[in-house]
Amino acid sequence: MRFMMIMFPKGYENEKAGTVPGLEDMDKMGKYNEALGKAGVLLALDGLTPPATMSARVTFKDGKSKVTDGPFTETKEVIGGFWIIQVKSPEEAIEWASRIPGKDDLVVEVRRLLDITDFPVDIQKKIMERFGDGGDKP
Repeated sequence: MRFMMIMFPKGYENEKAGTVPGLEDMDKMGKYNEALGKAGVLLALDGLTPPATMSARVTFKDGKSKVTDGPFTETKEVIGGFWIIQVKSPEEAIEWASRIPGKDDLVVEVRRLLDITDFPVDIQKKIMERFGDGGDKP
């Protein structure tokens, strides 16, 4: 099972462009990320710049897209980074998330990634016909 652990650092929506984590925080997070790697569960990870650095929203209506440039002052929380892990159960994903070296202002949401097996069998077959072996990642 693949899960995404999504980091919401409180206050990150107000950070200035160019703000980066401090060395001590990077060191702690680096050790955590190394543990994920050594355990063989890490598939991907990355941090995101504050919205003031560059942000845009693309919305859709009636089949047309509209781009709105940020930053977005009404935003109450923003994603600061993410990990994608592959583990055996939701409980294991939550256990890994609970080990993140977070401060009091951090929230991490754990969500399972959609998999081909979540679709009905007839749809799975159509996905496999269209995408082949990569059908779990349309």
